[in-house]
Amino acid sequence: MTTNKNKIINDPVYGFITIPNDLIFEIIQHPFFQRLRQIKQLGLTSLIYPGALHTRFHHALGSMYLMQQALHSLRSKGIEISDKEFEGCLIAILLHDIGHGPFSHTLEFNLLNDITHEKISVLFVERLNTVFGGALDTALKIFTNQYPRNFFYQLVSSQLDIDRLDYLKRDSYFTGVSEGHIGSERIINMLNVKNDEIVVEEKGIYSIENFLSARRLMYWQVYLHKTAVSAEEMLIKLIQRAKYLTQNGVNVPATPALKILLERNIALKHFEEDSEILDLFALLDDSDIWGSMKFWREHEDIILSGLSTKLLERRIFKIILANEKPLSEWVDALKSKVQDKYQLNSDEIDYYTGSGQISNSAYISSGQKIKILTKKGSTVDIVKATDLPNVKAMSKIVTKHFFCWPEVD
Repeated sequence: MTTNKNKIINDPVYGFITIPNDLIFEIIQHPFFQRLRQIKQLGLTSLIYPGALHTRFHHALGSMYLMQQALHSLRSKGIEISDKEFEGCLIAILLHDIGHGPFSHTLEFNLLNDITHEKISVLFVERLNTVFGGALDTALKIFTNQYPRNFFYQLVSSQLDIDRLDYLKRDSYFTGVSEGHIGSERIINMLNVKNDEIVVEEKGIYSIENFLSARRLMYWQVYLHKTAVSAEEMLIKLIQRAKYLTQNGVNVPATPALKILLERNIALKHFEEDSEILDLFALLDDSDIWGSMKFWREHEDIILSGLSTKLLERRIFKIILANEKPLSEWVDALKSKVQDKYQLNSDEIDYYTGSGQISNSAYISSGQKIKILTKKGSTVDIVKATDLPNVKAMSKIVTKHFFCWPEVD
């Protein structure tokens, strides 16, 4: 192993982050992890917020830093955490997003068949565990919720996990959307463990309200921004068209790794049957799509070339976002106009329009709850623990419908 000598990374959000040991340094140096430098945290959101150019690499390191702070805080409150558990938890959060493909969530179910990034992350962690001779055993158990002490898994994945504490603060910083800023340090210092569950001490209840409020606002202003939704829909349609053409014998130039994914409908079983599929996926990042798009805008297929050109030139589809589904008569009339203008047949029109629904749920009260530790030592769900109407309102799921289409006038 290469000695890291307590290597320090300068992070724009937290300042100096120290890599704690050689194993974690070697994991960060591995090509599987380095690939995250080329995958933007917020996909196409930089088309709306120009500063949103930060990557999954940034986020993973930031999450590791916050996990260090959380574990130190819990230790200071008398919670026993062995050095092995400490290291395992840091590795689990460091690798929690390693399974993301190009543009993060946008293409999650289009380049591959019904495989979540979480499942691919497990495959990557298992492979790295083999590479490092079983040194990731504890991290893998924590990551897959197989470790006997459940609160470690909650720190990695829950409604108040370290992942969310970093991405809200980081995404707020890089987009410039100040409403998303949260006091992650105070929240971390308010965490405790009761009955093997992560709880928040009662004096931190207002910090949690701010956290949930920030999450709700960031979804509407950033993650579900209507222009971002439209751009992502265009990218999804573009990949669907590239796959359709490739699988029907049309030559669609692409980078080698992307070419194979266009040719095949790869499902989870293929990863399990052929270890080389994971290595192939590990070669993919945002640049494969952008680079291939530059070839596609010259393609003879008008849909492939049209969508590529529009994305490269930031000519995003118009979009409406409403509480009710658009009237079918209005949608049909608009589709007819699009079909006429872009000379599409009835089988092609769906590539040039998009529809669906988006949901915003800051807190899912039916899920794994955020629990408040009262001064009397009992635990209670955040919704019941507070008299603040905002928290109760944020536990309701808000769904909106959208329809997007290119310029027709």
